[in-house]
Amino acid sequence: MAKLSVDNLLGIKHLKKEDIDLIFTTADHFKEVINRPIKKVPSLRDITIANLFFENSTRTKLSFELAEKRLSADIINFSASQSSVKKGESLIDTVNNILSMKVDIIVMRHPNEGAGDFLSKHIQAKIINAGDGSHEHPTQALLDTYSIREKLGNVEGKKVVIIGDILHSRVALSNIYALQLQGAKVKICGPTTLIPRHITKLGVGYENNIKKALEWCDVANVLRVQHERMDIKYFPSIREYKQLFGINKELLDSINKDIVIMHPGPINRGVELTSDVADSKQSIILNQVENGVAIRMAIIYLLAEQIKRE
Repeated sequence: MAKLSVDNLLGIKHLKKEDIDLIFTTADHFKEVINRPIKKVPSLRDITIANLFFENSTRTKLSFELAEKRLSADIINFSASQSSVKKGESLIDTVNNILSMKVDIIVMRHPNEGAGDFLSKHIQAKIINAGDGSHEHPTQALLDTYSIREKLGNVEGKKVVIIGDILHSRVALSNIYALQLQGAKVKICGPTTLIPRHITKLGVGYENNIKKALEWCDVANVLRVQHERMDIKYFPSIREYKQLFGINKELLDSINKDIVIMHPGPINRGVELTSDVADSKQSIILNQVENGVAIRMAIIYLLAEQIKRE
């Protein structure tokens, strides 16, 4: 049976195209499972997974939990806000305490870039990065590109524009890596203050006119303005941002083609997308949520298979 070329899922930049193909094929199988009347399989009955969230997250945490339950794994949930981390305990001490409970896989979200990478050098358990700072969010990029493949039949050759707060987003970088690995063309669009300085060196184009960006693309992946990560003012006002980079039905109707609208959530309705766009036929936002469970089931299953072989 085919196996992943990596021992942990730390970031898309560590994956090969064959890894993504394997994850997608496995997710196809699990998508069928989660649409059955009985949505559970006994695949991971002997595997224990710890969800370590050092940052708040509702969607990602719920999606991982559901994926783990669908696979019949044993689950430990850990929230930093209610833990000894508040008392000054180090990351390694926290994790080693959890590992002493015989945990096989750790799903971790952490505010610091590279936290999963650091941890993988010190512990034996498999690690899945559920977001590290403004660095990577590999499972989101996989479910996004899987959703594009499902909607358009293929990712290769498609034109995808990522719109909005690229600077503070871990979704953007992972998406760029995943899209390029699968042969898509990528552009970014947003206020210059929210575009990382050297990002075009990754081989992506930059477009500051939202209408031109939409006319160019097949898919628009719209990101949230992350106010909670902003320590200074990056643009004059929400009103101005909305006028220059928000997508409304009028703008969408002025484009001579049907483009696919995506958003990793949560949406600031009326800012980056109006409700009539978010809820339109062109939007695949709810498909992304459903596909998130199948993709995460696939990744957990493939890493658990490695544990069984070891």
